Amino acid sequence: MKNSLSILRLLAFLEGVSFLVLLGIAMPLKYYYNKPEFVKIVGMAHGVLFVLYVINLLIVHLQFKWNITKTIGAFIASLIPFGTFYADKKWFREFENINT
Repeated sequence: MKNSLSILRLLAFLEGVSFLVLLGIAMPLKYYYNKPEFVKIVGMAHGVLFVLYVINLLIVHLQFKWNITKTIGAFIASLIPFGTFYADKKWFREFENINT
């Protein structure tokens, strides 16, 4: 069971980094330098990571019987820049340490 939480932590990190790259690098390149191809590449990668994050979040929710507030909070965190890093520190890492 710990494995799915470790995967969630990894996906949270990757999804968070891809979101920051999309907002901080790809979008400025698109609008300031007329290079939309970076948004297509990074946007696709971010979209795939986001979907994997949400699916794995639901798996962890069911396996560990998380309350709905924590699960919704972790979902909302994925919509905010740096949010998945906060969710990892506040919920994922703490919960993983409790269950080891």
